Parts: sequence; structure tokens; C-alpha cells
Amino acid sequence: MFRGPATINFFAADHAAAKAWYRELLGMPPYFDVPGYAEWRLGDYETEIGIIDAQFAPAGQTGSPAGAIVNWAVDDVQASLDRLLALGAVTHQPVTDRGHGFVTASVVDPFGNVLAVMTNPHYAEVLQRRLG
Repeated sequence: MFRGPATINFFAADHAAAKAWYRELLGMPPYFDVPGYAEWRLGDYETEIGIIDAQFAPAGQTGSPAGAIVNWAVDDVQASLDRLLALGAVTHQPVTDRGHGFVTASVVDPFGNVLAVMTNPHYAEVLQRRLG
């Protein structure tokens, strides 16, 4: 039934600044960019991340970190955390060893969204099976 995330959306009151910040973080421009919305495809499964102007956010969706936290698979949690902090994010949760090979960390981006990174020992196994 569930085939994986299609688009993960974040909201930003300063949409232009958020687009510039994510362009710098991701190292590429959005592939889809219209007034009030920008979208990138990234990662092994080309998961979409969308930045939406906060004026279009449902009530209660902006103002402080809240909601689900998506953990992005990375090769090096500390290096990823360092890059996010260098770009102006602030620590939400420091590097934490969760056991069994899982390590996580998260930040709040300059627009109030939580971004999390993790190493997951199963991620590479699943990717290898899919790629055959």
C-alpha cells in the first residue's frame, strides 16, 4: 500500500530566503519553482522535498518545530550535522547513538523546520536489493 514518501513539505515565512538556503544546502536549484512553492528531488529514491510559503500553511503548522521528523540517510552524521550548522541551522538533537548501528542528529533550519539525519545499517542493504 505505501510505496515510500512522495513529497515532504516544509513551510517558510520568508520563502525566497528558504529557497536560497535549501539551494545552498542541497547544492542545486529546485527542479520545480513557482510562486510560493519550490521542489527538489534528492537521494537514492529521488524523494521530493518542497518548500511552501507559510501563507499557505494549515493553521498551527508554523511558528515552532513540531510534527513528524523525517530522518535523511547520510554516510556521516557528524559531517552532515556540521554542514547544517555551518549554514545557520541550530541543534535540535545532538548526535545520538541509538544502538544497533543507528545514529541520529537533528537541527532546526532557519525557518523553523526540523531536519534529521541518520545512519541506518539497513538502508544500504535495501538499496542494494533494489538495484540488484
